[in-house]
Amino acid sequence: HVQLVESGGGSVQAGGSLRLSCAASGYTVSSTRMGWFRQAPGKEREGLAVIGSDGLTSYADSVRGRFTISRDNAKRTLYLQMNSLKPEVTAMYYCASDPNGLGFTYWGQGTQVTVS
Repeated sequence: HVQLVESGGGSVQAGGSLRLSCAASGYTVSSTRMGWFRQAPGKEREGLAVIGSDGLTSYADSVRGRFTISRDNAKRTLYLQMNSLKPEVTAMYYCASDPNGLGFTYWGQGTQVTVS
């Protein structure tokens, strides 16, 4: 049973930082492609960052240089370090996994990030 639980969201002032965590269970994190997404009210879901099973990372242009995705295989946890936050990044943030190579089929419940 695959389960993803995000944490670390909250309210922060512009220019601040947050680190989101996504605790995973039910599959081998180290061999799975995982990613972070966000969705603001009235907007489509946006992909932010992906880390492959080989550890290679990719980022959306909107966050490259300010956000960093990483993974601790021993802790079975995915992270998103977010720096230089701006009010426009206020959204619900989700982690997702692709354990079967068929796309991001498993999602967490989300954690709210509010920047003012």
